[in-house]
Amino acid sequence: MDHKNLVDIRLKLDSLDEQIVDLLKKRLDLVKSACDVKNSLGEGAYSHEREESILSHVESYAKTLSLPENYVKDLWRRILRESYKGVIGHFACTTDKNTKVVIVGGNGGMGQIFTRYFKSSDYDVISFEPSDWDRASEILKGAKIVIISVPIDVTLEVIKRLSPYLTEDMILCDLTSVKAPYVEAMCKYHKGPVLGLHPMFGPDVKSLVKQVIVSVPERFADKSAFLVEQFSLWGARLVKCDAKEHDEAMSIIQALRHFTTYAYGTFLSKENPSLKNILMLSSPIYRLELLMVGRLFAQNPRLYADIIMSSKKNFELIKAYAESIKPELEVIYKKDMETFIKRFIEARDYFGEYAQQFLKDSGALLAKFQDDKEGF
Repeated sequence: MDHKNLVDIRLKLDSLDEQIVDLLKKRLDLVKSACDVKNSLGEGAYSHEREESILSHVESYAKTLSLPENYVKDLWRRILRESYKGVIGHFACTTDKNTKVVIVGGNGGMGQIFTRYFKSSDYDVISFEPSDWDRASEILKGAKIVIISVPIDVTLEVIKRLSPYLTEDMILCDLTSVKAPYVEAMCKYHKGPVLGLHPMFGPDVKSLVKQVIVSVPERFADKSAFLVEQFSLWGARLVKCDAKEHDEAMSIIQALRHFTTYAYGTFLSKENPSLKNILMLSSPIYRLELLMVGRLFAQNPRLYADIIMSSKKNFELIKAYAESIKPELEVIYKKDMETFIKRFIEARDYFGEYAQQFLKDSGALLAKFQDDKEGF
């Protein structure tokens, strides 16, 4: 064996890599063809059953070749994720084509996503902006769906101002992250169908496939069922929820989580450590956590202020969290190992079987993160 042998092997590897890339291109072309056929048949952009079938098939075949377990399955998940990005073409419409949709705030980030998707299903979409109030009657005339996509602190005002132009056959929706007060207001100022919506994603998503949209069908759910079905057709995962239950969950999922991220980020900015050094010295899990902190501060501060400050209940929850830290700090100050371990185990018991599942899932996530990491 000499250096020439290594060069020959590397050339063969390069050739194989090119063949794999060629096959990936052919697969993407077939995916696009399949999407066209599915759309013509009125099928959704995403099928969990089909995805599981593909993963099971490739993993089974990989075993016949004695390849490492999950090696091919992990690769195919990445291939499928790329396939879903290309699923934004033309979709079937779950109601009459050219049904008029008015999106109040349609030029905003979230408004643009829904505008694009509604148009892909042949809806007649019109954006209603702050400068359009003098034309409100004209713009809203004949609309079947009216979606409010504005900052949360002006949502109530917009609902009130819209009310004179709404007819009973219109479906009124909002996209706020808080549901109870806004679906209540929509029911108060509108006599027709009311559907609260909360897209659990940001305006930077490339596709709605596997994205969660919470639906709160507050009034005449049968009238808005086609709209919920439309979201599913686009690939979104719909979670039906009561407004109160939604808001209680969001206090934990969003308000408390965003506040702790905000507090940690502002603390770091005051301490002013070298981020470059921290990144170089960080384990993958901490680097990932830091990315999530930085992600928040790369976005609109008003959005997060609106979410965190949207209710008194959020304040009470955050206050309780802040107060709970003091006794934990006392444990650390006293170096009370016994109490620390006792509380640690109590928390572990709360997580139950989820703890091990989260450990496994986070391990897989970290492996992918390491693979994708560039620089630092």
